[in-house]
Amino acid sequence: MKYSTMLERFLNYVKFETRSDASSLTIPSTMQQKEFLKMLKLELEEIGLSDIVLTKENCFLTATLPANTKKQFDKIGFISHVDTAAFNAIDIKPKVIEKYDGKDIVLNDTDNILMTVENFPNLKNYIGKTLITTDGTTLLGADDKAGIVEIVEAMKYLLEHPEIEHGEIRVAFGPDEEIGRGADNFDAKYFNTDYAYTMDGGVLGELQYESFNAAQITYKIKGVSVHPGTAKDKMKNANTIAVELASLFPKKEVPEHTSGYEGFYLLHDLQARIEEATLTYIIRDFDKKQFLDRKSFCENVAKQINDKYGDVVEYEMFDQYYNMGDIIEKDKRSVDIAELAMKNLDIKPIIIPIRGGTDGSKISYMGIPTPNIFVGGENFHGQYEFSCLEDMKKAADVIVEIAKLAQK
Repeated sequence: MKYSTMLERFLNYVKFETRSDASSLTIPSTMQQKEFLKMLKLELEEIGLSDIVLTKENCFLTATLPANTKKQFDKIGFISHVDTAAFNAIDIKPKVIEKYDGKDIVLNDTDNILMTVENFPNLKNYIGKTLITTDGTTLLGADDKAGIVEIVEAMKYLLEHPEIEHGEIRVAFGPDEEIGRGADNFDAKYFNTDYAYTMDGGVLGELQYESFNAAQITYKIKGVSVHPGTAKDKMKNANTIAVELASLFPKKEVPEHTSGYEGFYLLHDLQARIEEATLTYIIRDFDKKQFLDRKSFCENVAKQINDKYGDVVEYEMFDQYYNMGDIIEKDKRSVDIAELAMKNLDIKPIIIPIRGGTDGSKISYMGIPTPNIFVGGENFHGQYEFSCLEDMKKAADVIVEIAKLAQK
């Protein structure tokens, strides 16, 4: 399918329902992602990329834009994920608002759903621009379909403008980023680049090369259920033990009270009844030592409860990803070139840590330093998600400019 504009391509891509599913054990976790990747493979063939492969093992779609010069360039790559977050993504009806006037946006007349400037003051930054929003009942999927579109459009532009000299460029599109599993199966050796970029950031100018260190711990509390009339000295109420366990965590070290480089604990899920309770926490910190201290604290919480009630708590803890900054700091070419590319395009770089992680958090530890670049959107993962077309175009321009600058 041929598209005359980036907007047309984006509107088509977001209409594909590609949510991932954390409860699934398949790769990818949902078949919708695989169907989207099959469609995308045809489009990469259509624009003229080479070495296009959609692997059965990890469901990553990769392709190559061959070098067009004998000059020496770094071998670079661009990566995006095809899945969207766990929010309604069925029957997405994107709305296009041209020359946005800075006022509240009516997303849905029928249900009276508004995106107000009071609640979202950053809307004022987009006056006069083209916004793509939801109809208020679904997410948009710009995270990360905007990144996909920007990579495809940039590759298409470079193919159409052979006068722009560049080295070999690799692209990859993969599943299951939103559930933290996709990059586990990324074949870094096969991708074979000096460094790469995930196109998976937010607002214009974002350039991120630091991420959290991340872990998850799940506590399982075994209670004893006895008729309350005869429960004295017999009942162990897993409900109240769970509450007590949660109370041991510091009240202010949570997402709603932290920012910048501050770490946190998040009670992500809680299920409880008298005889059994399960609490799942995620653990986050930028500093490796503090990260290890947080993990030790979580283990000590279980010990305190067991010392008081007997061996009622078991736990399972595992690491999810690490701070990619610890790797990228050793070779900052990727960051320096991206920063220069933005400055060349009169984009002010916003170099901030990711209070989360990207596929690059794992890929960097596979030997390919992989910082993150903006895609031109905000309010991801929900009904108020939107993208700015002009900023999406600038993201594609940054890709092209990086291709120009990556000369050895």
